[in-house]
Amino acid sequence: MTREQFLKIAGGLTLGAALPSLHGCGPKPGPKTHNWAGNIEYATTDLRTPARLDEIPALVKELAHVKAQGTCHCFNRIADSKDVLLSMRQFNKVVAIDKAKGTVTVEAGIKYGELAPQLHQAGFALHNLASLPHISVAGSVATATHGSGVNNGNLATAVEGVTFIDASGHAVSLSREKDGDKFNGAVVALGALGVVTQVTLKLVPTFEARQWVFEKLPLDQLYNNFDNIMSAGYSVSLFTDWQADSVNEVWVKSKADMIQPAPDGKTFYGAKPATRDMHPIAANDAVNCTPQMGVAGPWYERLPHFKMGF
Repeated sequence: MTREQFLKIAGGLTLGAALPSLHGCGPKPGPKTHNWAGNIEYATTDLRTPARLDEIPALVKELAHVKAQGTCHCFNRIADSKDVLLSMRQFNKVVAIDKAKGTVTVEAGIKYGELAPQLHQAGFALHNLASLPHISVAGSVATATHGSGVNNGNLATAVEGVTFIDASGHAVSLSREKDGDKFNGAVVALGALGVVTQVTLKLVPTFEARQWVFEKLPLDQLYNNFDNIMSAGYSVSLFTDWQADSVNEVWVKSKADMIQPAPDGKTFYGAKPATRDMHPIAANDAVNCTPQMGVAGPWYERLPHFKMGF
């Protein structure tokens, strides 16, 4: 999707996962940078990109004001600074997978699309993903980025531990196991506590999933059957532009051993099964979207709406 297309449809509502976007930060003409959607131009021209973790405490102590920057997917200025932005893009490694505890510790800047294949290869998965795999783990957690599924917590609920550099330049490590409410208050911190350097996530066994798309769900059916519709799969997302008395598309993602939500090609609460892979905006080519039509594949190639490599 181009930036112009996104801004054109941004007034529409999506329920479930976010709309597609570009990969991350990109330069505009001149020294300033902007977020992926192009609606925010960052207020500072001072962007620091440390290459080693031991540089971060020194930078935090040296600078009067600094804000950590993830993959620039925020719609608003919560990730902006008029002083200094500190990019975590270079810190994108898996630190350790603890098979006994079922956890993974990662550097803050790793993207879900970079992490997921490594987890799958090790026999693990995350319980949830957002529609875009291009977002960083620490940034997504800090801003309570969602996924979908009535039984799935958002991305922050997978966090078991977090390490950040506080305003004095000291490393602070908190865990769910040891720190109780102090830990709970530090996970969705909106960048206020410091610069997150590492995050530990709870894992589940790897699994395969399928997804189906249904078109033109009548709004009266949604109103009367909302709970049943939103719980029809492991993850369910709705896309609408409010231009008709129907929801444009319903995306239902299920574990591979679950049955199709509309068996034998019948309608799904009045919505008809798509006959081809779809884009959340029906007029757009689905080439960059994850496979549909009930074809099974790894969890990380079905839970997001979009492929990592586009």
